[in-house]
Amino acid sequence: MGVHGFERHDHARCVGSALDTAERFCAENKLKLTPARRRVLEILLSEHKAMGAYDILAILAAEGVGSQPPVVYRALDFLVGHGFVHKIERLNSYIACAHPGATHSPAFMICRACHHVVETPAQVSSGLDGAAADIGFAIEARVVEAEGLCPNCQSPDAVAR
Repeated sequence: MGVHGFERHDHARCVGSALDTAERFCAENKLKLTPARRRVLEILLSEHKAMGAYDILAILAAEGVGSQPPVVYRALDFLVGHGFVHKIERLNSYIACAHPGATHSPAFMICRACHHVVETPAQVSSGLDGAAADIGFAIEARVVEAEGLCPNCQSPDAVAR
């Protein structure tokens, strides 16, 4: 068992399920989940945290998979483009999708103290869709990121750091 979000879960099952979903999606849509793309996804799933491209590159380089930034950026572009990974704009980092295979508009809670990021299924998009419709605006992409303090950083000891 590991911690995902702010609660415990079966980490091995979570990673395996997400990889299975990605492999099935790619097979059904005649897309290539290359070894580099798969490994980048595995890294993000295993870490369960937002990571910068160069953090991922360091792991790949240590494993001998690739040591050039384009390897990581091409893999991330593919994974983001197909919804397996999300870019966290506030942190200029990436995180594995918590709901792979589901059509959704994610919202992210970012702890300003520890930078832990949690994808939430909150239906923030419905309010945006209504506001956009009221003024005739067509939303093409949305990024919803909220900053605050996670449960661990709300303790009196953590805030004093």
